Amino acid sequence: MDYLLKTEPSTYSFADLERDKTTIWDGVSNPVALKNLARMKAGERLVVYHTGDEKAAVGTATVVSVDTADERNPQVKIKVGKALAKPVTLAAAKASDIFSESPLVRQGRLSVVPLNEKQYKFLTGE
Repeated sequence: MDYLLKTEPSTYSFADLERDKTTIWDGVSNPVALKNLARMKAGERLVVYHTGDEKAAVGTATVVSVDTADERNPQVKIKVGKALAKPVTLAAAKASDIFSESPLVRQGRLSVVPLNEKQYKFLTGE
C-alpha cells in the first residue's frame, strides 16, 4: 500500500523534509488517519501533499519504521524522496476517474490517505 500525507506547508513543508532528510510524522489526530499511520510498513511509498493555498502533491518519501507501541499515537519515521517535477493539484486528481472513490476527494479533511498503485503513479509520474 502507498499513502498520501497531507501537511500545511507553513507548519512542515516538503522543503523542511528535504532539509531534515528524516522525520517522525506526527500531529495527526483524526482516528481514521491514525489507523492508516499504524497500518504503514517500512519501505512503503509516500506522497507528500501541501494543503492550504497549494492543494497539490509536491514530493515523495518512504516509510523507514513504524512503532505502534502507543496505538493512539503511532510513531512513523519517514525519509525524503524527491520533489515532483511538477506538482499535481487536487483539481487534477478530482478530474481523474481513478480518484472517484478515493478518500482524497471524498474525505477532504483526512490527513493520511491510502493510495493504490494507479493513484500513486498518477501523482508521481513514475
